[in-house]
Amino acid sequence: MKIINKKTIISIVASLALSSTLFAATDKVYAVVNGENITASDIRTALRDPRIQFETLQDAQKKQVLENIIEQKVLAQKAYKSDIVKSAEYAQELEKVKQSLAYQLWIRDLSKTVNVTEKEIKKYYDTNKAKYVTPLELQASHILLKTEKEADAIIKSLQKAKDKKTAFTKMAKEKSTGPSGSNGGELGWFTKDKMIPEFSAAAEKLKVGEITPKSVKTQYGYHVIYLDGKKESTTISFEKIKAKLKQELLQLAFVEKVQKIAADLQKKSTIEYK
Repeated sequence: MKIINKKTIISIVASLALSSTLFAATDKVYAVVNGENITASDIRTALRDPRIQFETLQDAQKKQVLENIIEQKVLAQKAYKSDIVKSAEYAQELEKVKQSLAYQLWIRDLSKTVNVTEKEIKKYYDTNKAKYVTPLELQASHILLKTEKEADAIIKSLQKAKDKKTAFTKMAKEKSTGPSGSNGGELGWFTKDKMIPEFSAAAEKLKVGEITPKSVKTQYGYHVIYLDGKKESTTISFEKIKAKLKQELLQLAFVEKVQKIAADLQKKSTIEYK
C-alpha cells in the first residue's frame, strides 16, 4: 500500500464526516417556517463550531439562535420567490451546489465499499510495532543548588538518613533554589525528552528510592535527584490498538481507491491549464 498524502486523508475524511452529518436518517425539528423545517443540521450550520452543543445552551441563547435562523429562513424564502432564480448566475451557482452535493453523497457511498481483514490489520501491526510503544516514564524529585560542594554535602547527609524520602523532602524545602523546592522538590511523572539530557540520564540509572551518588550538573546548577517511581517502556498490545488500526487502514484504503479513480478519470478528461 502506497503512502497517502496526509492532507488528502484529512480532506476526504472531512467530506465523509460532513456527509454523515448532512444526511443523517433522523434530524430533530425545532421549528417550522411556512412549512419548512428548521432542524438540528440547520442549527449546527448556524453555530459554526462543533464544540458548541445547542442543548447545553441557556434558554435565552437557544431562543436567540432559533430567531436568527428563522430570520434568515424567511428572507431566503422571499429570495427564492424573486426573479433572482430566473437569472443565469443563479443557474450557474445552482449547478455548482448540485455537483458538490452529488460528490458528498458519492463519497459517502464509496466509503462503504472498502474493507480490511483481521490478517491485514495484524500484518500492519507487526510491521509497525515500533510505533506502538509507550515511552519510559520517570517520577522524580530534586534539590537544586548553586555549587557542587553544596550538592555533594547534601548527598552525603541524605545517605545517612534512615528515611531518605522524608529527609529529602525536608532538605528540598530548606535548601533547593529551584521552583519545586517549596513542594519538596517533586517534579511528578515525565518522559525522558521532557527534561534536559543530563538530568534524564541520571534519573534513569536510579532504582526507585535511590538518590544520585553524585550531583548532576546542568545549565541550571547542581541537582540531587531522588527517584520516586519508574514505568518501563512497553509495547501496546494488538488487541488494545486493533480498532484504531482498522480505522487507519480503512482510511488509507479508501483514499487510495479515490485517488486511483481520480487518476483514471483525469487520463480520460480534457484538461487545460490557463
